[in-house]
Amino acid sequence: MKKNLVVLSGAGMSAESGISTFRDAGGLWDQYPVEQVATPEGYARNPELVINFYNERRKQLLDVQPNEGHLGVAALEKDFNVTVVTQNVDNLHERAGSTHVIHLHGELTKVCSSRDPYNPHFIKELKPEEYEVHLGDLAGDGSQLRPFIVWFGEAVPEIETAIRYVEKADIFVIIGTSMNVYPAAGLLYYVPDGAEVYLIDPKPVDTHSDRPVHVIRQGASEGVKELRRMLVP
Repeated sequence: MKKNLVVLSGAGMSAESGISTFRDAGGLWDQYPVEQVATPEGYARNPELVINFYNERRKQLLDVQPNEGHLGVAALEKDFNVTVVTQNVDNLHERAGSTHVIHLHGELTKVCSSRDPYNPHFIKELKPEEYEVHLGDLAGDGSQLRPFIVWFGEAVPEIETAIRYVEKADIFVIIGTSMNVYPAAGLLYYVPDGAEVYLIDPKPVDTHSDRPVHVIRQGASEGVKELRRMLVP
């Protein structure tokens, strides 16, 4: 029987594909204050600025490809039951071939109702030719279409789903996340005691835990290659 492998991925997973990270120097937060483009208050104040910000991020997806890290994670499905829990809003895990991806912070390629963001009737997947959303484009309930993104100050509905998979993990792999953003960083506390934990990151990461962790001090692409060598005979 295949073991359950859960991957928690963050911005470092997609950085090698050319997706701008938010927190690094020169990242997106340096160009746009978080309060303006990633909070409900910022959206209420200037919806057009926020809509255009995510239009630009969506267009960036057209110019990037999954990297070897994404492809390596997808390839692990041959030997394991793989669940990817990602803090990233891009679709690179799916494009690489991962079939079970939980997006904690929303999905860039989707839009939803401003009034009722998690109502499935009003969540829409955008085709690439629809990536430009305009002020005045309405959801099925008549409210403005907004990005399907979990903003700062909003609840993270998918965290409960993620916890259910993490609690059954035989192997838990952390890739490219600072482990400073909650509730995602707290998922490590739900990993069973007997499970193996791996951390892939070129920089030191404080897991805020005293449990043993196999550290692979590399970027996503080389780190996932090393992980596969360790896990797959």
